[in-house]
Amino acid sequence: MSTRTLPEATFARTVLGSGPGLALAHGAGSSVAGTYGPIMEGLAARHTVVGIDYPGSGDTPRSTTPLSLDDLADQLVAAAVAEGLDTFAVSGYSLGGPVAVRAAARHPERVTALVLTATFPHRDNHLALALPIWRKLAESGDREVLAEYLTMMALGADALEAMPAEQLRQAIRFTAASVADGTPEHADLAPRADVRDDLPHITAPTLVISTTQDRFTSTRLHHELADAIPGAQLVEIRTGHLPMVERPDEWRQLITTFLARHSA
Repeated sequence: MSTRTLPEATFARTVLGSGPGLALAHGAGSSVAGTYGPIMEGLAARHTVVGIDYPGSGDTPRSTTPLSLDDLADQLVAAAVAEGLDTFAVSGYSLGGPVAVRAAARHPERVTALVLTATFPHRDNHLALALPIWRKLAESGDREVLAEYLTMMALGADALEAMPAEQLRQAIRFTAASVADGTPEHADLAPRADVRDDLPHITAPTLVISTTQDRFTSTRLHHELADAIPGAQLVEIRTGHLPMVERPDEWRQLITTFLARHSA
């Protein structure tokens, strides 16, 4: 198995289902439940699902030091191994994409497939502008303003413009209530995450799911990922940054169909 020594699995984790292993890496400012909750049961119908909550998410205590991509990747692998999975696929969403790529690069003997959704190999100029605003709003403690910013940025144009005014306010209130305490640390890590050097060495079959109305991670970045990973497949889903909100069934189907062909 992996030539690297794994740390003790200390992050809070969710375990569900049976079948081939599937490790889940969630997005910044969220949690396993927040990212994958709407499709978790569907994934667990075919897989043993193991997801970790990053520091400051779910029941994992907030970190007092800057987060490390290597540490998150190793904790994800360690959690899956602690649950008895020697090999497994990895699904990474948004910030979880670089976490998943780094897990596959550091532990190639364990990772059987990758699914990367609404994610990025490095920060571009758009992310370099958007992420510090997110971090500063999170640090301000004004959750309503932060939620307004996130709602504007994360929802695709179709979903956002289809919302009546009251539904939009409800969405903002829900977002404000669900912001992870560790969001400032997550938003600090995201612009530092750079997996470009890892991509040519990825050997696991890879699916890149491009969210075509995404205001956070551009389709340019999605294509860059797919172009740099040998043999990667790219598919599109007509959503903003939140496929779990806008088209959860379609998102789940894309994941499970791909994994059905490549799970160990």
